[in-house]
Amino acid sequence: MDTSVPYERKRMEHLGTVRLETDRLILRRFAVEDAAVMYRNWANDPEVTKFLTWQPHANVDETIRILTDWAGHYEEKDWYLWAIVRKENGDEPVGSISIVQKDDHIAMVQFGYCIGQKWWHQGIMSEALAAMMRFFFEEVGVNRIEAHHDPENPNSGKVMMKCGMRREGLRRAASWNNQGICDSAIYGILAEDYAAMNG
Repeated sequence: MDTSVPYERKRMEHLGTVRLETDRLILRRFAVEDAAVMYRNWANDPEVTKFLTWQPHANVDETIRILTDWAGHYEEKDWYLWAIVRKENGDEPVGSISIVQKDDHIAMVQFGYCIGQKWWHQGIMSEALAAMMRFFFEEVGVNRIEAHHDPENPNSGKVMMKCGMRREGLRRAASWNNQGICDSAIYGILAEDYAAMNG
């Protein structure tokens, strides 16, 4: 006789890209007016995009086109894309963090991020990720947050581990980026893990 308890499906309550704040950071929506700063701070830099799936922007006009498209999605409740702003820099974005994939059936979101070289290794991205995790676990009601990275870019995995994510495995030749076909290291954290960390 099967005595197992069926999995109870969690339901996410999508809230859209709302303003989030930490000690050092503000996470807010992008505006078309951010184009020149975004282009200068990271979007034109091949080192920033080395392990990403999009090419450096050729000029600020390309950045304007992209931000115009993004702005058109912000009224969608399941669209999540934040500009990362350091409070001491005024309102100037230094990077982005977003949901790149989601699955409502299993209450899962997958995130991606990038930040300008000038702000690498300062704990900014882990602070932004921690804020995003709080939002999704405590307000949206996700059950799982995950992320993937190229093992040739180990610093990305360090950000994930610093925020309590676990490395769950390696999928060989399962992804691609600007370096070509690559392995994919998978990290995840469940709502129960998050609750145990913050209980």
